[in-house]
Amino acid sequence: MAPLPPAEERSLRAVGARRVAPDRPTPGDVIRALRAVAQEAGVLVAVLDADAVAGERHLLSAWAHLGRSRGRGESRLRDRGAEFALYVAGDDQLPRALAKVGVRSETEGFVVVAEKPLDPVDLLPRFELVADPSAYPRAVSTATLDRLGITEAERSAVPASAWEGLVLERVALIDQTAPAGRPATTES
Repeated sequence: MAPLPPAEERSLRAVGARRVAPDRPTPGDVIRALRAVAQEAGVLVAVLDADAVAGERHLLSAWAHLGRSRGRGESRLRDRGAEFALYVAGDDQLPRALAKVGVRSETEGFVVVAEKPLDPVDLLPRFELVADPSAYPRAVSTATLDRLGITEAERSAVPASAWEGLVLERVALIDQTAPAGRPATTES
């Protein structure tokens, strides 16, 4: 795989985080804050369950596929943040995607993602979160693959060192499904 661009050159940045208190924030609190921040900023902002994120390439690939899809006029949803969740989850249905990568009551580790000019670290207080580098980035684990719906049979077909590739393949497959209201194409 090609090396990642240096962090300072990336237009999408992410930071690991954890709750400020065991019961704060609730998923509802996160959603309300997310909507407010995204509306104010006018750029992509997302808060994901860290257990569903398979590292930096996973997020950058999802973001790149989202950009290419929108650039071709193939938006799946009005909200870029929700559409980003589809790509991160590797699932073309929003309810299933959010079940895979969304924040839950039991979420312990979070990944806050933001496009420049926003810095995700600066957004943490808005979400009642504090930085936690142990939450993100992390190596791909069987738990993450399970969360993303990548089966044991799929995992056993490749060495553990290639598990990240399984995740990236799922992200890319979203482009092969037809956006809502449009027929699938067979062009290559």
